[in-house]
Amino acid sequence: MDFKRVQAKETLKKIFLGQFKEKNILVSLLFNIGLSYALLFICRIIFVLMNSDLYAQAFENNSVWEMSKGALLFDTAAVCYLNSIYIALVLFPLHYKEGRIMQRITKWAFVLPNTLGVIANLCDCVYIQYSGRRTTWSIFNEFGNEENLGDVIGYEILNHWWLVFIGIAIIWAVCRLYTPANKQYPDKKRYYLWHTSLLALSAFLLVTGIRGGIGKSVRPTTLSNANEYVNSPDDAAIILNTPFTLIRTIGKKPFVIKEYFNEQELQAIYTPVRQYNADSTAQKKNVVIIIVESFGKEYIGAYNPRKEGSLTPFLDSLIEVSKSYRYSYGNGKKSIDGMPSILSSIPMFVEPFFTTPEALNEVSGVAEELGKIGYSSAFFHGAPNGSMGFQAFAKTTGFNSYYGKDEFCQTPEFGGEKEFDGTWAIWDEPFLLYFAECMNGMKKPFVTSVFTASSHHPFNIPDKYADRFKGGSDEFLKCVQYTDYALQRFFEYASTQEWYANTLFVITADHTNHSIEERYKTSAGWFEVPVIFFSPTQDEPFTSGIDEETIAQQIDIMPTVLEYVGYDKPFIAFGKSLISTTPEKSYAVNFTNEVFQYYKGEYTLLFDGDKSTSLYNIRKDPLMKSNILGTGSVLQDEMEHELKAIIQQYMTRMVQDRLTIESDAKNAPEKK
Repeated sequence: MDFKRVQAKETLKKIFLGQFKEKNILVSLLFNIGLSYALLFICRIIFVLMNSDLYAQAFENNSVWEMSKGALLFDTAAVCYLNSIYIALVLFPLHYKEGRIMQRITKWAFVLPNTLGVIANLCDCVYIQYSGRRTTWSIFNEFGNEENLGDVIGYEILNHWWLVFIGIAIIWAVCRLYTPANKQYPDKKRYYLWHTSLLALSAFLLVTGIRGGIGKSVRPTTLSNANEYVNSPDDAAIILNTPFTLIRTIGKKPFVIKEYFNEQELQAIYTPVRQYNADSTAQKKNVVIIIVESFGKEYIGAYNPRKEGSLTPFLDSLIEVSKSYRYSYGNGKKSIDGMPSILSSIPMFVEPFFTTPEALNEVSGVAEELGKIGYSSAFFHGAPNGSMGFQAFAKTTGFNSYYGKDEFCQTPEFGGEKEFDGTWAIWDEPFLLYFAECMNGMKKPFVTSVFTASSHHPFNIPDKYADRFKGGSDEFLKCVQYTDYALQRFFEYASTQEWYANTLFVITADHTNHSIEERYKTSAGWFEVPVIFFSPTQDEPFTSGIDEETIAQQIDIMPTVLEYVGYDKPFIAFGKSLISTTPEKSYAVNFTNEVFQYYKGEYTLLFDGDKSTSLYNIRKDPLMKSNILGTGSVLQDEMEHELKAIIQQYMTRMVQDRLTIESDAKNAPEKK
């Protein structure tokens, strides 16, 4: 008995230690998987160091141990995704794979996916400053039609040449450090037993790693799980890695119907169906909506006095005679989020509306609704026609005409092609003057919108203003100065036109840019954009003053405009009119790093789709350091109910194609 036990022990020892002695399959596999982990770790270190201004407080406000656990969880999933083909090739029990050709194929099955993972992570080291979150698969839809994408990438490569060299060095190291398994020609019985056993074990470990654990109670790891390891969704990007966020969102349906309430409860809490008791015989004012690229409130002197002097002297003077809001927020972080929010009252939840299949839904907007009462309409964007999908969206939402770079260049008196900034669009000054001139020929009343472009990466301004607008320590600030001047030139010209006095001007930003001050680096401050209503006649309800109580947001612009001009038909809007909504009923909502944020009164509630995770009094605690969830705030339950109702209405209407009054009547389940 003892002899047999010893013999069995020696046999197992021979099988397993033989593998190590030959420096074979298990050694090479473990070494290469360890290398894959190391690559993700190095990329995360570079990511944090490059964005230290964004994450300066992250390691003080969070447990490093918890963050490390979270990072390991997501890195494990990424390693499993990136190396699944390599592992299958190495372990598949077929001895013919020991040939030279298959050995090379196996090597590149490791090198290529891990190289792409490195590139993706390093790209996000730069892009995170503008997106605020790790890149998802929707990026390929967002920029799929951009003619200038090569120029933008080329600029970034030159601007971050040192990062490119680091990337090349890392990729070179991957190729050099890859450790192949020695060719094996043992007896086939041992070979197949060993490889089959390892393959079965690896398959189990791969599934476990991708899911984030084992057992029925374990739900597959999703992007939102990153928030379990940090106290603020701003810091979730440190936990995640870009290969995971890209792979995990391939083919994913962003909109899933939530059933928090039954239909009767839902309608009692919140509905996006709007209709105002407006005077339909009132004088129809023209409406001009100016969407200023990347112009967060942080850069505007009227809201944030600077010791060095204001960057926006013109906007400051305009705000003095306008209605604006101390607490005003965007509903997304990208240009393609801003346009649906502002012009159609559709916020960005989960993924940009433009890039989802639901973009084919019937959609209305301020232009289409006003068209029903006789308004003409036009949309202006100085980029090449079709850029960012704006032209298609403008047409879908009822704009009669579109004016882009092509139309501008056909009007040589404004400078034509020589006014192109070389990257994105026509410079703001000539394009805004062109915009003003085009409105002279429009049938009145009209509604128009212009999307500016110059206050945008790569932060260039016309050469003739290089000595005039210096900006300061941050190169973006010179673009703020230039765009403020361009707006001044627009209003100077517009004020001499006969349509000016009978026009409501709305000014907002599509989103914020990178932040400088700490209060704007929070998950709430990240969304602070201006919402400004200017009426040259100073009529009610837009008499001058900064409202210190009402919460405003981009999706409020469309319903506010419609009520103001006397529109009395029903329509769908996820925002509310700032005219008839009292300050205590006002709110804002947005989505960041897999968390919904809901603003009401003094508070901001963070909700992950299943439960509330944080509550902050952002007026007393603007840096969002003290989570008061569960401490007895009277608004907490009310806010959670309202937010759930908004999410349920949004998801249901997206999935069921019920974003207009007409499609609502046609597609609502109870009406079929």
